[in-house]
Amino acid sequence: MAAVLAAVLLVTAAALVGTSIERRHHSLFVRWPPLFAQWEPHLGPGTPAALAVAVAVVAYGPLLATRLPWRALLWASWGTAAAWTFSLALIDGWQRGIAGRLTATNEYLTVIDRFHDIPATLRDFTHHILSHSPAPWPAHIAGHPPGATVTFVLLDRVGLAGGGWAGVWCIVAGAAAPATVLVAVRALAAEELARRAAPFLVLAPAAVWVGASADGYFAAVAAWAVALLALAVTGPRPRTTGLAAGLLLGLTAYLSYGLTLFAVIAAAVLLLGSRQLRPFPYVLAGLAVVPLLFTLLGFNWWEAYRLLVTRYYEGVGGVRPYGYWVWANLACTALIVGPATVAGLRRTVATAVREGPRALRRPHALPPEPRLALLALAALLALLAADLSGMSKAETERIWLPFAMWLLPTCAFLPRPRAWLTAQATLALLLNHLLLTGW
Repeated sequence: MAAVLAAVLLVTAAALVGTSIERRHHSLFVRWPPLFAQWEPHLGPGTPAALAVAVAVVAYGPLLATRLPWRALLWASWGTAAAWTFSLALIDGWQRGIAGRLTATNEYLTVIDRFHDIPATLRDFTHHILSHSPAPWPAHIAGHPPGATVTFVLLDRVGLAGGGWAGVWCIVAGAAAPATVLVAVRALAAEELARRAAPFLVLAPAAVWVGASADGYFAAVAAWAVALLALAVTGPRPRTTGLAAGLLLGLTAYLSYGLTLFAVIAAAVLLLGSRQLRPFPYVLAGLAVVPLLFTLLGFNWWEAYRLLVTRYYEGVGGVRPYGYWVWANLACTALIVGPATVAGLRRTVATAVREGPRALRRPHALPPEPRLALLALAALLALLAADLSGMSKAETERIWLPFAMWLLPTCAFLPRPRAWLTAQATLALLLNHLLLTGW
């Protein structure tokens, strides 16, 4: 409770200080600091469904998580997370909550027509990143490697055109992340911990931003990469799962530049694995595929990132004060993971401190709870690195979804799960009903 109180004070301070800065200097470029949102209390068609899902998970989630067969639990987690995310998004209505999200001015669907020749566009991609270049890319396209945009181009090519299909894709894909995290937790720690974490992964406040933003989709791809790597270092098929893990790790780097920090989480997985480096050559082989493909098609990742940094500081990124966002970003994180995760992280740190000497000597021989703690702390370390980089000032409630997914399993350390689940659901419902979020 002390940790939760500290998080409440952090969010309150970020709101009060941020509002003062925005009124005086107009330098934050957010209407409801620290979130990219505006105050707009509202109800919508998703309200009854969101309430029903929340009540059902609080009432029956912990019990079902312990009793369902493992595969049934994974499918149930995916389905329930999708229902929760869809219902939250529909509080804003179909158009405003889902179909219109990815068709806004700076979003991916606005440039679909410019990718009629994908190889030619990739060769020319870096020439349009800077804001003063000819026909500059909108902010999200310039701010990400082209793998993100190509995803929506391919959806359009197979007949799933428009904002509705793009929004549904992000929600359905993003809702798979909780089940995928459970796979990794079971492989690296223990099935019991995964089952205890399941309701919290499903009912996370992060779902407010998974539906519908592309970062929800990114979170799922990154989660699958880590889960497959966990299976490679613990399971019977290190070659197949290692190759698949490497392939998806390579893809994450071409969805978002910041997801290269998943190397920190991947390193923790390798340390926790009983095989440790045995699958490593297969992971490296898979890892080379996507970068090699994009490079052969003419896209230079390093040049694009260099130009992005220039554009970032030429625009609002250069105006937004680092001194505020370096700690206000953490307030955003507290809101997307919820009070239960904050409490779980407090116990995670205590577990890590208690097991510190042994963890340094033989991490793969640790008991289940310290193993889960090490995995969560690796995700926290990656998130803090993103924060200190200065390339994530504001909007981190969306940008950091991939990292947040790996903090949620720490809720397995908590007693009285129904009380904590109620707190999680209440926060998500208040956020989505009182604020009109930008994503």
